[in-house]
Amino acid sequence: MDFSLKLPRFVPHWLLRNGHFQTLAALYQSGGQQPPDCAGRHLVDVSGGDQVVLHDDCPGIWNPGDPVALMLHGLAGNHQATYMRRVAWRLNQRGIRTFRMDMRSCGAGMSLARLPYHSGRSDDALAALREIIRQCPGSPVSGLGFSLGGSVLLKLAGEHPRFNPPELQSVLAVCPPVDLAYCVRNLSGGLGRLYDRYFTRHLLDHVANWRRVVPDVPDPAAVRFPRRIEEFDDLFTAPVCGFDSGADYYEQVSAHQFVEGIEIPTLIIGAADDPLVGIESLRRLKLPAMASLHTAPGGGHMGFLANRGTDPDRSWLDWRIVDWVLQARPRRVISHAA
Repeated sequence: MDFSLKLPRFVPHWLLRNGHFQTLAALYQSGGQQPPDCAGRHLVDVSGGDQVVLHDDCPGIWNPGDPVALMLHGLAGNHQATYMRRVAWRLNQRGIRTFRMDMRSCGAGMSLARLPYHSGRSDDALAALREIIRQCPGSPVSGLGFSLGGSVLLKLAGEHPRFNPPELQSVLAVCPPVDLAYCVRNLSGGLGRLYDRYFTRHLLDHVANWRRVVPDVPDPAAVRFPRRIEEFDDLFTAPVCGFDSGADYYEQVSAHQFVEGIEIPTLIIGAADDPLVGIESLRRLKLPAMASLHTAPGGGHMGFLANRGTDPDRSWLDWRIVDWVLQARPRRVISHAA
């Protein structure tokens, strides 16, 4: 598969020339009229007796052996996130079958897990990948990860590359928080503190909703009320998932230490004005020959709303994902699924 895709320059919408504006605008980016969500569901067993859910959008023009994509959402997201539905719809229109994954305890999988998702759950992504291979034997798979989901896929691709299924032929990660310790420090001052509190509130609401259907899930506020993501990870993610502390969790699972091992075509897209991730964490990556980083001058975190140009609409990021998946359509592969 040719991975030397040349990305057109991103020119931000004239009203959104600021990373904060781009980030906030992304929350309302619809990408046009989309059909009702009628995806099929597949339950996937993961460690600890938990399950995750794959939402299968299969276009009528798809044939066995045609390309498919595994899509992973970001922090406080699920398969219904606007960017997940929007990109899946665009890919479906071009004959690509998509599987939108609800990570542990998220979306349709909330009642099916007693352990939470986090940035190190590459084993869950691998289990989902194997289920897709079982459903679609012979189809090449593109991994598409958004924010935290991008970090999970980068970890998967680089951690044990020789053991990855050959069906996984490419990975694209959008604004991935590859250095978790760096990211939480990046949110400790200025406007970053507003994002920190916003996501911490979302995480606490998520756990509260989860506890209503799975009562034995621990309460992160039982000891003291976390007001920052770093505190939430110290009080909840780390002890529940077997890490010594939040810092230990960040050190063990951050994707930056696995990227150098990647052996399949991989594209990382970041924005120089991303207020959440911080572009320096991406620029410091030790990229192998098969991976590349595209740094747009703007775009915020998962925004990338552009001036009108050659794309069908202003969603610059969506069309780069479509281009990546469609470029030099990879050959069919011999499935090794049992």
